[in-house]
Amino acid sequence: MKNWGSGVRIIVALVALLWLIEAANTMLGHRLNQFGIYPRNLQTLPGIVVWPLLHVNFQHLIMNTTPLLVLGFFVALRGLSGFLVTTAIIVIMGGVGVWVFGRPAYHIGASALVFGYFGFLLAAGVYERSFTALAVAVFVLSYYGGLIYGVIPVDSFISWEAHLFGLLAGVYVARTLRRRRRPTL
Repeated sequence: MKNWGSGVRIIVALVALLWLIEAANTMLGHRLNQFGIYPRNLQTLPGIVVWPLLHVNFQHLIMNTTPLLVLGFFVALRGLSGFLVTTAIIVIMGGVGVWVFGRPAYHIGASALVFGYFGFLLAAGVYERSFTALAVAVFVLSYYGGLIYGVIPVDSFISWEAHLFGLLAGVYVARTLRRRRRPTL
């Protein structure tokens, strides 16, 4: 694990950016939400890059803030480059999944990142099998295990597709970028 202070600064900076964007979006009457993902609409394809930065309102952002801070912190402890790569892959892979398979509605919000970080941290425990990765995975599962129900389509106003594809992208990143333990002699 890297420096705790760096992990805090990285994730706090991301969350601060989300709050600044939501403040601007609120002042603009949430017109920025048109830059989210509308599945299979070529005009919203660029939304794959910005969709987790946009929220319906402050309540939506508040719901994402705490789990994003906690789960993102554990991802950020792996270092800035690992955090940026993990985040980019989750955003893009999750966004492509939503764009291809999502319901016809605008999909926005950082919950795709929350689910992506959740999947990443759980899968890292499985794939890396280090004490630290397993300890983090156990903590994440015990504290945030209920998130898994977010991939079930129960509410038409919640993008369960973003949750599902964010989760799958996080697992993919953990599998692809897993840290290999050095062989012992």
